[in-house]
Amino acid sequence: MGEKTEFEPGDKVPNDGVYMEVGEKSFHTEIQNPQQVTLERGDSFPKTANHNRKWKKKTKARVH
Repeated sequence: MGEKTEFEPGDKVPNDGVYMEVGEKSFHTEIQNPQQVTLERGDSFPKTANHNRKWKKKTKARVH
């Protein structure tokens, strides 16, 4: 099994880094001015601006 890449608000942060909001299906969804947060391992993800959004590590949150 692979490592989880999308996280819900309240989930624990697996690794230090910058995380940003993505749409449910980031492949199809472009978000204008997504939230970005710098978190450390063990922190909890904050709420997103919309219930359909999730958190993803910035290096993996590329739009195709």
